[in-house]
Amino acid sequence: MTNLDTLSINTIRGLCMDAIQAAGSGHPGTPLDIAPVAYTLWQRFLRFDPADPIWPNRDRFVLSEGHASALLWSLFHLTGVHAVDPDYEILGRRAVTLDDLKSFRQLGSHCPGHPEYRLTSGVEATTGPLGQGVATSVGMAIAGQWLAARYNRDGFPLFDFDVYALAGDGCMMEGISSEAASLAGHLRLSKLCWIYDSNRVTIEGYTGITFTEDVAARFLSYGWNVTTVADANDIDAVSRALHTFKAETERPTLVVVHSHIGYGSPVEDTPKAHGAPLGPDGVRAAKRFFGLPEDADFFVPPQVYDWFAEGIGTRGDRARTAWEDSLKAYRDAHPRAADELERIQRRELPDDWEAALPSFPPDPKGIATRDSSGRVLNALAQAVPWLLGGSADLAPSTKTRLVFDGAKDFQPGDRSGRNLHFGVREHAAAAIANGMALTKLRPYWSGFLIFSDYARAAIRLSALMEIPVLHIFTHDSIGVGEDGPTHQPVEQLASLRAMPGLLVFRPADANEVVETWRVVAGLHREPAALVLSRQALPTFDRSGLGAASGVAKGAYVLADAPSGAPDVILLATGSEVALALAARDELSAEGIGARVVSMPCWELFDRQPEEYRDQVIPPDVTARVAIEQASTFGWDRYIGTGGAVVGMHTFGASAPLKQLLTKFGFTPERVSQVARERVAGRRPSRR
Repeated sequence: MTNLDTLSINTIRGLCMDAIQAAGSGHPGTPLDIAPVAYTLWQRFLRFDPADPIWPNRDRFVLSEGHASALLWSLFHLTGVHAVDPDYEILGRRAVTLDDLKSFRQLGSHCPGHPEYRLTSGVEATTGPLGQGVATSVGMAIAGQWLAARYNRDGFPLFDFDVYALAGDGCMMEGISSEAASLAGHLRLSKLCWIYDSNRVTIEGYTGITFTEDVAARFLSYGWNVTTVADANDIDAVSRALHTFKAETERPTLVVVHSHIGYGSPVEDTPKAHGAPLGPDGVRAAKRFFGLPEDADFFVPPQVYDWFAEGIGTRGDRARTAWEDSLKAYRDAHPRAADELERIQRRELPDDWEAALPSFPPDPKGIATRDSSGRVLNALAQAVPWLLGGSADLAPSTKTRLVFDGAKDFQPGDRSGRNLHFGVREHAAAAIANGMALTKLRPYWSGFLIFSDYARAAIRLSALMEIPVLHIFTHDSIGVGEDGPTHQPVEQLASLRAMPGLLVFRPADANEVVETWRVVAGLHREPAALVLSRQALPTFDRSGLGAASGVAKGAYVLADAPSGAPDVILLATGSEVALALAARDELSAEGIGARVVSMPCWELFDRQPEEYRDQVIPPDVTARVAIEQASTFGWDRYIGTGGAVVGMHTFGASAPLKQLLTKFGFTPERVSQVARERVAGRRPSRR
């Protein structure tokens, strides 16, 4: 270790302590203990150009123990990571200034309490809940292997980046890390390295009260390469461990690093070091231990900036420049592949992609929306080669398997496959899809709607990060039938709709499915949830109905009252739209004019101009009935005080579908009854 190594590591520590102390909150213990490891990785190994933090073949570094974000901000500042705007233009200024560090955890700072993708350039993933970062890194590693298999050519190794994730004891306890590690071991993702900061402390105390397993043995059983660093301060030992990772070609690598939380502070090796500032006296004592000026806040010796510029700065610039030179020659030799790569980076689709979308003829017997979605997906995936994904062991049911020639499976022996098998791992599947989207591919994953609860944290992060992941859910209602209430989603739709930034689609027939895919394929910064039926739904004859293209506006008039002036408005999604049409016919026979509004995506409808929304749901028509086989929560915004909802007020039951529909009131007779009551101004009886 050189004096500059020591000075740089201790400067990182000093910045972290000062930022946390200035904020009056934060987690100093981990940055103090793991700073030497992070320094070694960044200064000696990471292929990352601070002047261009988004070049495609950069190594990825994910801080999974995100509470240690002060460590990341200090690294970004010292290495000079440049800011990038939302259009991927490099701005020529630091992403993290000293002023940002001084305003750590404050409103408007680029140094939030946890890493936030898009907020601060250089952050590869939002990692709030523990375990999310390591799971997301698996998706990045999969994406890297897939990109290499599809686009590398002789003489053009365009993609060979490594993926590093820094994790703590909490990450190792979370179930999602086990799901993701198991799959990574099976897939033999040798470009993936998790660094496990084992400091043996969590919020409640020492890990001995809850966590006594042999983590190394667990990962060996997953098929990982495991190496150990006995002392986090021994950067030569850290280097040897990372060289071991670089030499491994068959397995992912876990580097177990034994560290001392709060190293060098008065609370070293105690739970007090975890989640609170050290206090003025504690900071001065730690700075004294590290040989830093005790009363100089945010102290950075000029030679530290120079040292990082000579290390990661020079190495990263050379790697990026060589890659860009190679890409120029690649464009000449392989123009079609180069065009695909440029579109991937810009999140653009091929010019003729919409021509691949099918259409479905009218059919009163119809087709389940999961089946029509599967057909659209297969057609679209042939037009968009970087659309890939799979299911949490349910592809035969979710209809998400790509079956065209050349689709294949992504497996250790073939990295070019478009079909991913996530296994029974919903949480990891969603997080892995996030990682793939962060690498600019267009991923999807699928499962039953009821199991969206298992993946909710990762779904939420896709919305928070504004990345276009496709979450595909089937078995959308009590239509699951005999499987019973454990498998019948009731509250899940409302829960997903409550998530900011997530578009939730529940299409009513096969052509609404087509239009749903037309919308979601073009998304750049929004994830979408496709909620699809198990049972067949009629494909509407659109000759006398509204066009399915209305899906793009979230809701549209599917069928109006015969006179054009409705007495009552029937609002529905998914399978209940056909039910609304049947009730409309009954009401029309009685002289009651009913308008049927299909509402496949509330979020898109809410974005429409008020004029359009009032055209679809006229304010002066207060008799309104919403119909949905789900919790009624949220429908009040559309039905107003004069409306009613035919929905679920309890969990479901185990029975054939027709019996369930009768039991819970999803029949034309029941809907017509409620509509008549609303027209008459009476409250419907509750079932």
